[in-house]
Amino acid sequence: MVRLALVLLAGLALFAPVPAAAQTFTGAGSTFAYQLLIRWSQAYQRSQRDADYQPVGALFDYEPSGSEAGIQRLQQRAVDFGATEVALSDEELHRYNAIQFPVVAGGIAIVTNVNGVGAGRLKLTSDVIAAIYAGRITRWSDPAIRADNPDLVLPDTAIVPIRRADGSGTTAAFTAYLSKVNADWRGSIGSGQTVRWPVGVPARGNLGVATTVRNTPNAIGYVDLATARAMNLPPAAIRNSNGNFVVPDLVSLRAAVQAASAATDLRNVLVDPGGTAAYPIVATVFVAVAKEAANTVRFRAMMAFFAWGIENGAADAEALGYVALPGTAAGFVMESLRQPRGPAMR
Repeated sequence: MVRLALVLLAGLALFAPVPAAAQTFTGAGSTFAYQLLIRWSQAYQRSQRDADYQPVGALFDYEPSGSEAGIQRLQQRAVDFGATEVALSDEELHRYNAIQFPVVAGGIAIVTNVNGVGAGRLKLTSDVIAAIYAGRITRWSDPAIRADNPDLVLPDTAIVPIRRADGSGTTAAFTAYLSKVNADWRGSIGSGQTVRWPVGVPARGNLGVATTVRNTPNAIGYVDLATARAMNLPPAAIRNSNGNFVVPDLVSLRAAVQAASAATDLRNVLVDPGGTAAYPIVATVFVAVAKEAANTVRFRAMMAFFAWGIENGAADAEALGYVALPGTAAGFVMESLRQPRGPAMR
């Protein structure tokens, strides 16, 4: 079994779920997960009624403020849940008197706006990506880019890197990837929800990065795959640890999650996990909630919603560009969410 080690729902009494459609709860955080949460909310409300029912109100009020801000809002008890790609440590869970659980995984696409370069045609290595965001590669005609793209006519124009301006789980996963695979990046810039970027145009949220890339000729950016698809931005093929160039799609994301799940705590970012078909930049979305909210009607409604999403929302998730949790992990989380008393997991 995948080692969750989340102190998941320890000692909480959830009892029987209540009709969540009658309850409204609040959340904040991950822009990475925003599209999925909205889709799940709509599907869940329909499932609570008849097949022709179309929800007219929101199941929950969600502020896509970025992972860092979402957890801060949870600490302040300003929201019922925070969503993040940066899992809380055991010490943080204790300090915030919170619990957390994974809900879905997703890929971080490297997207570009280069004339004539379509989806999957541009090939990039981790060293090239790191050099672009470190300011060492500054033009699309650089020999290091051309070496992996002999069939593309790349313009001799300046590269415009776009990066996040806010505290971001997407940034944490992206920089964790660069830190793992590139010693220069690891030693000079490192990883985190915010880093000291040497270059780049700042934008807020995944949607802000995607919009800026789309509106800026010769730009490059990193966004969740769902946003890349929604904005019709072509993702590059990234070389994985087996030396294969792969694009982020359902097959390559599933391969990454499966390759990592056998030996990796789901709290770790699933970067460069191995496997010939695996996409190398994958993150897991976690939901954190306050312990003291247990036994309230809103809390039970919220747990019923997330349990439903993990059990029934895989098709919606994958249609958007996410990938469901591995079967063992999904079953474990659903069981924990529905237990009269959540088991202590360490």
